[in-house]
Amino acid sequence: MVAGFPEVQGGGSLILAWQIKNKNVLVIGGGEVAAGRILNLLNADANVTVVCPKEGLNDEVKYRVKQGQIKHLDRIFLPIDLEPEKNVAMVLTAIDDPEASTKIWKYCKKMKIPANIADVPPECDFYFGSVHRDGPLQIMVSTNGNGPRVAAAIRRQIGEMLPPGTGDSIKKVGQLRRKLRRVAPGKGSEDISRRMTWMSQVCDQWSTEEFNAMSEKDMEELVRHYESGTVPSFESIRPASEEDDVTWHFDGSFGFM
Repeated sequence: MVAGFPEVQGGGSLILAWQIKNKNVLVIGGGEVAAGRILNLLNADANVTVVCPKEGLNDEVKYRVKQGQIKHLDRIFLPIDLEPEKNVAMVLTAIDDPEASTKIWKYCKKMKIPANIADVPPECDFYFGSVHRDGPLQIMVSTNGNGPRVAAAIRRQIGEMLPPGTGDSIKKVGQLRRKLRRVAPGKGSEDISRRMTWMSQVCDQWSTEEFNAMSEKDMEELVRHYESGTVPSFESIRPASEEDDVTWHFDGSFGFM
């Protein structure tokens, strides 16, 4: 810290969650590295086209072509693959030809299309990190191209530290946020700030296990406290949310006949 402010640490990358849903991505190559890249892209709902002679496709890529998950061009890369009308948002290369890869990278730079050249950090506009995935939760570990295997080891350690059901609890938080927006739909800056503040307090006070156990009735009971600005405990809202579900059964032991 300098004068109370964070110290600048140069040499890093700007880590973002890149939204490429329904966008066109070109993958050049069809081996093991390409297969991993393709899976990442499909998980992000991208439209993937693979350019590679069919003899260069590995079994996983062949499977995805056969299933119609990706498009395949049975040839080497050509400049026409990046013509403006193709609307290519991103290019990934994974071929065993450094010279050809560099030419493709330079062409991408000319066309102003972000590219990743596998295993050549200086020729990458972005890097792939090692990702832990649990439903909506994604945690990426990046070494800025210095040590992918180390990133994978750290990612595994982080994943093992997380409480079971973390991804499911995040889904519940998303449902709660949507329910809150329906109850308090204001779009002004003050409305948004108030919702964010209240949700932050809920997330700080409730545990992963409590979010996992939260039912629709629990959510409804919880958002009723939004107007007052209070955040009740899980234990305090559960009896109220289940009040209508309680049925008393008397067997005569208390004098009821």
